[in-house]
Amino acid sequence: MAVTIKNTNYDGEVLDRILTKAATGNELVQKGLINLVPDVTKKYSIPRLKTNKMLRKRVEQPEDKDSKGDFIYSEKVLEPKDFMAFTTFNPRSFEQIWRPFQPKGELVFRELPPNVQNVLLKALSDQVDFELGYHFVNGIYVDDEGDDEHLFNGILMRVYEDPEVIRVNSPKDDTMIERLMRVRKATPQVLRTNPNFVYIMSVDDADRYDDELILREGKGVNWTDTSAMRFKGTTIKTVSSWPDGLIIGTVATPTEQSNFWGAVNLQNDFNVIQIDKLTNAGERYFFKMLMTADTNTAFGEEVVMLDAREGNVITTSNTTITMKSQDDAIELTPASDQTYTIEAAAVHAGARLSVSNKSAEHKATVQGTEVAPGKTVSLYYDGKSWFEGDVKEITLSSDLAGQESKAAVSASAESLEE
Repeated sequence: MAVTIKNTNYDGEVLDRILTKAATGNELVQKGLINLVPDVTKKYSIPRLKTNKMLRKRVEQPEDKDSKGDFIYSEKVLEPKDFMAFTTFNPRSFEQIWRPFQPKGELVFRELPPNVQNVLLKALSDQVDFELGYHFVNGIYVDDEGDDEHLFNGILMRVYEDPEVIRVNSPKDDTMIERLMRVRKATPQVLRTNPNFVYIMSVDDADRYDDELILREGKGVNWTDTSAMRFKGTTIKTVSSWPDGLIIGTVATPTEQSNFWGAVNLQNDFNVIQIDKLTNAGERYFFKMLMTADTNTAFGEEVVMLDAREGNVITTSNTTITMKSQDDAIELTPASDQTYTIEAAAVHAGARLSVSNKSAEHKATVQGTEVAPGKTVSLYYDGKSWFEGDVKEITLSSDLAGQESKAAVSASAESLEE
């Protein structure tokens, strides 16, 4: 990699501080949605203690056989993976745009000037932070030295692959208000009142929710304002790299009470940058950052997920469904009760297949999961097998708990588009 000069209008004088492209950073960390554990060199265990019912009728002289209830200890693991940022460049590329460093006789770049370092370091750190933000959310680890796109497992991959996650179905024509109502109704009551419980969604979905609130005739906020990002008292957080159509409700804080965890090797791993000459006899310099990271959830059963993503549409070959991406969708119309298998060689843990059975009377059994006529189910891959999980079917009241009808919201939105 080298310094690329695209501007042809320079005259050898530029600002001391060059403007760099705005990039979103690691929002899970910046917004306090994940507990980051520093100084994890090899492996870190997230200790989990569960109990079951213990109260019983009084026994005058209790014995071991009268015992009721158990302490159940288990662990989830954070195992950081190694990766790096490394780029080389020739600082003489700046001689033509930085007048103080233009040649006057001898070559001037015997060492890299501090102000040149600062500009390049700012651009490098911003880009690294931006890329890390994506991987912390959507990352997938693949054990292949030639694969630079799959560095470590992100938090969503951990959620997708966990059968204990509470999953909520949502029709495609649901409004954002209805989706949030379904998530709330599926959320255990103890979590609904937890002050650290939040809803996380994409920026576009949050804007859609804001539009619905504004379009509520006589009740919405002024068009020049933004509605409060809350639903029934619960805070809504947005993450730029979050997929559209996905809402997750969970306890997310920067403390040990968080359900989202991350691990890095050193507390300042992401800020330590080595700068030096590539070779003693050469003119090229390098920037190098060594990093390790991993993520996980503490309790899958404390995550409520509504997944209404629109998957990549694929077709079947006889009774074999071949996955092409991490998020595919297929429509089946079996002429009789039919069994299908999934070929998943091209996908990794966390993949999803949305299966719609368009038959009016015949069922489709996909990888052991029965899809009734006219139904749609989402199957998830944990790296070894496919599962549907514990899907909550939430029925909403016809009046949407006092909200305007879906038709009114839709009509208002159509008039707005016109």
